[in-house]
Amino acid sequence: MTNGARTTAARFEGFADREGRFFRALARNQRREWFAEHRREYEEGWLTPMKALLGEVRERIDRLFPHHPLGAPKVFRIHRDVRFAKDKSPYKTHIGGYVAIDGAGDGPSVPAALYVHIGAGERFVAAGQYMMQPDQLARFREAVLDDRRGAELAALLRKLGRAGFAVGSHDVLQRVPRGIDPAHPRAELLKRKGLIVTFPEPPRHLLVSHALVDWLVKGVRRAVPLVEWLATVGE
Repeated sequence: MTNGARTTAARFEGFADREGRFFRALARNQRREWFAEHRREYEEGWLTPMKALLGEVRERIDRLFPHHPLGAPKVFRIHRDVRFAKDKSPYKTHIGGYVAIDGAGDGPSVPAALYVHIGAGERFVAAGQYMMQPDQLARFREAVLDDRRGAELAALLRKLGRAGFAVGSHDVLQRVPRGIDPAHPRAELLKRKGLIVTFPEPPRHLLVSHALVDWLVKGVRRAVPLVEWLATVGE
């Protein structure tokens, strides 16, 4: 599903439950034998619904991005990368997936129209560019420093803030980058090494309802100008 191609998405009918019971149990049973025994519970209750959710939302929001068509939805693997981690637990205790700008690559450095993260007591939804590669960060800072583009971004974020969205990123510098006036009106943005907005937390009851699709589409609609801004800067 690339370059704006449209297919019929499976209908989202809700996740297994609103409490994330599977992930609570997985947190207590970080053993491959246990996961093998409960794999079907994960796939039917969480993985398949997440794929359906992202696919259905993508079908609804693709037209909102006329300048940057969306790519195929992606769901992260439940297996943790433990190569360099002190915690060797093999499984994540959440499921996450996203819909990003088509052709921009994969992972957290790609401008995403939507990211959904659900686990044991966790409900996190966001849009934007969580972290930036050095070349992306250089272009971002240049745009933030530009009077017109920087003011446009600040205005977009103020509007989203009034709607209950919060600004975030992978990392934030303690000081503005070298050579930039600490008193710059957009100094706080210049400290960031990525830029996302987190949606208001979705009500728990929506996790088991098709109504979650409408809730997400409504949130993405508000975030479109920010995602398009980031995608344009990254070109």
